[in-house]
Amino acid sequence: MEIKREQYIKRLAEQRRNGFIKVITGLRRVGKSYILNRLFYRYLINEGIASDHIIQVELDRRENKKLRDPDRLYEYIIASVVDKEEYVVLLDEIQLVPEFEDVLNSLLHYENLDIYVTGSNSRFLSSDIITEFRGRSREIHVLPLTWMEFLEVYQGDSAKAWEEYYTYGGLPQVVLAGSRKEKEDILDELYQLVYIKDIVERNRIENPENLSELISVLASQTGSLTNTERIANTFTSVKKKRMSDVTINRYIGFLENAFLIKAATRYDIKGRKHIGALRKYYFEDTGLRNVRLGFMQTEVSHLMEAIVFNELRYRGYSLRVGVVEMNYTNEKGSRAKKQLEVDFLASHHDRNFYIQCTLSLKDAEKRQQEERPFLLIKDSYRKIIIVEDDIIPHNDENGIFIVSIRDFLEKRENLEI
Repeated sequence: MEIKREQYIKRLAEQRRNGFIKVITGLRRVGKSYILNRLFYRYLINEGIASDHIIQVELDRRENKKLRDPDRLYEYIIASVVDKEEYVVLLDEIQLVPEFEDVLNSLLHYENLDIYVTGSNSRFLSSDIITEFRGRSREIHVLPLTWMEFLEVYQGDSAKAWEEYYTYGGLPQVVLAGSRKEKEDILDELYQLVYIKDIVERNRIENPENLSELISVLASQTGSLTNTERIANTFTSVKKKRMSDVTINRYIGFLENAFLIKAATRYDIKGRKHIGALRKYYFEDTGLRNVRLGFMQTEVSHLMEAIVFNELRYRGYSLRVGVVEMNYTNEKGSRAKKQLEVDFLASHHDRNFYIQCTLSLKDAEKRQQEERPFLLIKDSYRKIIIVEDDIIPHNDENGIFIVSIRDFLEKRENLEI
């Protein structure tokens, strides 16, 4: 069963012949090789590129073992270029080649080569791309399947589709697995043997138990503002362990660099500036988050927020946690101030939206709570509340757009109205 992943083919196509190395990144098993070797290769053929002008090397295949030698790989590619026409170079699992950075930078000297690569594990992370390719690369980051991509291949009971998606996430291998037991086993294996092992080996972590505990803390705090000091206090009070702010900050950096989590920083909406060290951390895949907690803390509101966060990233938006200040009268009758939170300020070029996520607005007090920060914001950016309830999208009396999570994920026009 094929997952089309059209958005990534479009992004790769937009980067054609730009003189940069196109680097496809993402979590392990997210589908990078499939996109490069099958979908993009097919796109190139359909665009009229002759197969003998596509130099394709899958470096994890046994028959290509000799090409893991950097000099042999370089010589093989150059020997394949027999005229001055365009050649497209597709190199999968490039991290298996020692000195791959030098090979790729050397290939850039050939103007008729259009280069695309994928990489996995501890030697091919975001910071590597920035430092090793010296500003000569463009990154195409692949996320787990979106809700719409999930629906392309989901064959279960449609009434249970949403629950399955927020519980087991969007890694293709997991989505295509048959039983729930099989899905859980795959996620557990990926978490234990792939992600943690890679991070520990790359960063030479001497106490992997602390890293694992930190992931548990971040998983349990999905959707909540936190910082290294609060996490350190959690270790002391709950885990009965001591972990310094410096170590926690380093470990979080490792997790972000391995694409396991992504942070959203706080932003003062009225003051138009970033504030403080508090931030929210979201897992790129809800299944990996849930398996770390033994599927015991699957609060739909938090998982829905994470899914919205990653969906908006997929659509090209940058996201921040909005903060707006409110004046009020306290119990003593004195004037006071407090900060209210807006889940996301989403920005893309000249488009900006404020977004709140909640399970339901049926309760009047809950509706007031969700709308209050919006009513304090005086700019004209669109304000949206996403709910799990199955409702008809509409603007309420305050001009706030109310939409169900499924309508939001399935109909992009709901963000454009």
